[in-house]
Amino acid sequence: QKLPVTVLSRCLQFNLKRFPPGMIFKRLSEIAKAEGIEYEPDALRLVARAAEGSMRDALSLLDQVIAFGGSKLTAEDTRTMLGTLDRSEVFQVLEAVAARDARQVIECVNKLDERAPEYRDVLAELASVLQKVALLQAVPDLQLDEAEDAEAYQHLASALSPEDVQLFYQIGIIGRRDLELAPDARAGFEMVLLRMPAFEVGAPVER
Repeated sequence: QKLPVTVLSRCLQFNLKRFPPGMIFKRLSEIAKAEGIEYEPDALRLVARAAEGSMRDALSLLDQVIAFGGSKLTAEDTRTMLGTLDRSEVFQVLEAVAARDARQVIECVNKLDERAPEYRDVLAELASVLQKVALLQAVPDLQLDEAEDAEAYQHLASALSPEDVQLFYQIGIIGRRDLELAPDARAGFEMVLLRMPAFEVGAPVER
């Protein structure tokens, strides 16, 4: 972006595209099998997501995970090395929000807090899941990426209304932006989650 147009016009440009997580997962699986490495599929799914579309980064992360985990690649070791959350915990939070169960929401936050997560990243994960749920609701026969937890997404798609998904998504991304304004990160995160079920789309207004 910093190069002058006069220079760019004389350059050969390559527009590199991101690989989908499913394609990265498939390639990592092929490599692990070829190298005789025992692995849990969820471990490679975590690496595929963490690579953010870069096959080079995925291979580099795979090397690091192998060095960290030893003879077998497990999801737990991979999660520890990458510093990522268990995606099932994100689904549990959204299920509690969908049920409008404030007590369960706080219990989920207590469980998350044991890992000392970066709450902005947790909100980003929540928004990512909600986006996939919205896609499934709009196109029920949509085939999710191989690296995704299809069954959990389907469950949320049936548990939430499309209006709630859109509302929760909007609250989540705005809350992520405003998190630094909160007294502390956990307090801000809790308020975002409690705000989601506090509103009901299309609810009648009493006068």
